[in-house]
Amino acid sequence: MEGANPVNKKLAAVLSGGAVLALALTGCGGSDDNEKLDAWAKQVCEGVQPQAKKIEAANSAIQKETSDNSTPAEVQKTDAKAFQDMSDAYKAMGTTVQKAGAPDVDDGEKKQKDAVTELNGLSASYASLRKQVEELDTKDQAKFADGLKDIATELNKLSKSGSNALKTLEEGDVGKAMAEQPSCKAATPSASTAKS
Repeated sequence: MEGANPVNKKLAAVLSGGAVLALALTGCGGSDDNEKLDAWAKQVCEGVQPQAKKIEAANSAIQKETSDNSTPAEVQKTDAKAFQDMSDAYKAMGTTVQKAGAPDVDDGEKKQKDAVTELNGLSASYASLRKQVEELDTKDQAKFADGLKDIATELNKLSKSGSNALKTLEEGDVGKAMAEQPSCKAATPSASTAKS
């Protein structure tokens, strides 16, 4: 009874690509002497790190479920919880960036607003995926597999459209300041967790 598994494996592969979104706020090398910016980066990194871990854990849960010979009902339960966790995590990231205020750089306010909008949008998208997976028919394996295919397609779109505003937010000096924060360094996944 593992007809749904190949599709769910695809779902897991797509998800591990999507996990990169969660870690877009982790900076990338260099340093700067702007104290205001450093304080901003510290606040954001400390708020984002636990959420990035939560998203990574949700991804792992889905991948673990797909490697077992799980029933559609088990897959549904795990995926629904994982999507809800991701939704909560992106929402919390949006709140963190909102509370931190605009970074002390050119167009800081616009970059901050765009990132918050994007994070809240991701939160809503994952909440919607949770509803979708909860509505799948677990008694009909073929229908369930088809439903998972649709969800995988949505996830694929999400992982492609996701983190543009976050990338913009952390360009230049912001990225440098974030890269100096131990909590941002800790949020970066190891190569083994990032493989798809």
